Amino acid sequence: MEKYHLEEAAIGGHFDARYNLAVYESDRGNIEIALKHHIIAASQGEDYALKTLQKGYRVGQITKEDFAAALRAHQAAIDAAKSPQREAAESAQYITFR
Repeated sequence: MEKYHLEEAAIGGHFDARYNLAVYESDRGNIEIALKHHIIAASQGEDYALKTLQKGYRVGQITKEDFAAALRAHQAAIDAAKSPQREAAESAQYITFR
């Protein structure tokens, strides 16, 4: 049942669900499927998926070309999410209320 809901959310574009689905598959020994989910999650801007792919590249589970493509897709997703309003909000001082 858990996998069903993760798949539904991942299909709907929820990148955290996609990452969690990759972890789910990895825990069950389905490394190839897990790597595919990590690549998709990284291309949606998920930082942990990119870090996992980097580790996979270091140990030879993913090719240099696939890692480079995932890295470019990740950066494109991050760039697409940038806006002047988001940058202003990130740099704004937090106001505390008493």
